[in-house]
Parts: sequence; C-alpha cells; structure tokens
Amino acid sequence: MTAPVPEGAIMKKFQVNPTVCLLDSIQDFCEEFQVGAGDLVFASQRLQTRFPVGSLEGAELVDYRQYGQGEPTDVMVESIAGALSGRQFRRVIAIGGGTILDVAKLFALECVLPVTELFEHKIPVRKVRPLILVPTTCGTGSEMTDISILELTRIGTKMGLADPALYADQAVLIPELLRGMPDRVFGASAIDALVHSIESYTSPKATAFSKLCSERAMDLILKGFLAIAQDGAGAREAWLEEFLQASCLAGIAFGNAGCAAVHALSYPLGAARHVPHGEANAVMFIEVYRTYQQQRCDGSLDELLQHLSGLLACPKDQVLAVLDELLRHILERKTLAAYGVKKNDLADYADIVMTKQGRLMANNYVPLDREMVLGIYKRLY
Repeated sequence: MTAPVPEGAIMKKFQVNPTVCLLDSIQDFCEEFQVGAGDLVFASQRLQTRFPVGSLEGAELVDYRQYGQGEPTDVMVESIAGALSGRQFRRVIAIGGGTILDVAKLFALECVLPVTELFEHKIPVRKVRPLILVPTTCGTGSEMTDISILELTRIGTKMGLADPALYADQAVLIPELLRGMPDRVFGASAIDALVHSIESYTSPKATAFSKLCSERAMDLILKGFLAIAQDGAGAREAWLEEFLQASCLAGIAFGNAGCAAVHALSYPLGAARHVPHGEANAVMFIEVYRTYQQQRCDGSLDELLQHLSGLLACPKDQVLAVLDELLRHILERKTLAAYGVKKNDLADYADIVMTKQGRLMANNYVPLDREMVLGIYKRLY
C-alpha cells in the first residue's frame, strides 16, 4: 500500500520519454528513419537543400517562414493548419530550432484549432501520430519536453501548453546540423540551455535525478563558454556535440522540474518586442538570480553557487558577477530601452507575469511578488 502524500507536500517525479538517437549525418537520419511518402516534414527551405537528393520525395514539406517571421504565434499555426486541412499523415518530423519543433508538436495532435482554446485546455490534447524531433540549435531542449510555447496574439503574451501528448517518440541529435549557426543565434540558444539547467536546478520540483542532468548540462555549457571567451568564436566548433548534449540534458531537467521567473519575465518582452526567446532569457537571467540571492541564499541556490564557483574559479559570493561577464562574451546584452520598451510598459509586463505565468512562477526559488518583478524590470531598463 502506498503512503499518502502529506498535505502541502510536492510530489517529485522524474521521467525521460523520448528515445534519444545520436547520428553522424543527415544522410544517416534519412536512411535510419526512411523519410518519405506519408510524412509531414517541417524544415526550412535552406535546410531542405542539405538533404540528399530524393530523400524527401513524397513527403509533405512545410517551411514555417512562409507563414510568418520571428517567434511562433497562434496565427502561424492556424495558417499552417488551414493549408494542410483535409490531408492525412503517418508521422510528423521536424528538423529545426525551437520555433519549428514547438509548432510541429501541435500537428501530432488530433485537433489543433482553435489554438487559444487548445492552450487554455478547452479542447482535448490527444496525440494521434508519431512525432520525431531533430534540433538544429543547442538551446531549447524542446526535443525532450512535453511543452509547446507560442505567442498568443489574442491575449498579448507567450504561453506554454504542457501535456504528455506533446512528447516526441524519438529525439535525434545530429551535431553536424549545428555547423554554420550565426554567432547571435548560437549565443542566444546556448544561454537558453544554461538558463534551463540552472532554473531547473533551483526549482522546488527538482529531484536528485533532474539535478544530475542540470549539473552535467551546465558543466558542458560553461566549459564551452570558457573556451570561446579564451580562444574566440571559432572555438565552439570543437564543442558542438557537447553543446547539443547539454541542451538535451537541460531539456530533460526542466521537463521534469520546470523553469521559473527568468522565463516568465522574458515572455512579455519576447511577445511585445519580438525578441528571440533565448536572447530575452539572457536579459533577465542574472538580475532574477541576484534578486533570489538578496531574499535568501541557502539550500539549492547555495549549492548552485558553490558548484559554479568551482567551474568559474572564483569565490562563491562573486559567481553571479563573473558569470555575467562571461555571458557578455557569448552574447551582447541590451537594456530593455534598447529594444524599444517604454517605461510605462514595465507595469503592464509585471501584470502579465503575475496573471498569465503562474505555471512558471510556481517554480521560483523564492516567491516573487509584483513589486519584486517590477523592480527587476526597472533595473534592466
């Protein structure tokens, strides 16, 4: 007989759903998975040219950029659904960054429309076809999670739909796909993975198992960042497999323990000013953790800082300052004002965080109220 969970306690669980496959090349992927007739394949036109000639013959190809630019929105998804209306597919395959993977997940479901009602759980989330996800960036970890994130234009913010039906059946890692990433795309995606590893580590839902994934991810990422800071941007080429593995591990970690305030505060900025997700996280990251540290610095936050002090070779009380400086070598940091945010927007952003991002704010290391959230925005302005 299982003992009941005490009232007020958090039941902690750990699971890894997708089968993870590591392959050397796109050709290996096409041969292993027999891509072709009956498949719905999400891939940019540029990426399609990297596939062996004839390997995509018979597949229905979708380049989401034909349906809009920037971060994924409900409007994009509705446009794609309209174009595919009435067609039947045996599998959904997505090769791309987090945007493409998050959109593709929805098309493994029985019903995707209306999108806002789906994300508000007003219609069933039911998976009806296999899903294969292949990341081409090293940040989102979307291939390992049961979450799809869209900008919902009708309510003016980003929102995540979290449901086991969104897990991939296979997550396929191909390091060669990371070659040629623009520096800014790499920086934003890799910092996104770092934020995933750290927010999941300090989440109240973290377990010993998720923390192992978090630690290994942050170790791989920060060692790669240190090499780049020392030897220049070209040094990352020797670390591509490690960055891809770290993103996957961080995805496992936050898929179990969740993300928190860094993501919650980034969403209004991303939605209103069309700032890429990882870049918006980079803006919020250090200031959120400074705020945590000022409120309370014990438990998992103290453990985190102790671990990072070893990686960064600095005293524990200097970790956030040293980490901040390191991240500026990876991605240029801007103020909120530089993105076009107005001072009177800040209160609206804080209201959106407090009213629309409860799923994420529940995972904060310490509770943050509206005034604390507004204070973070003001300091970043």
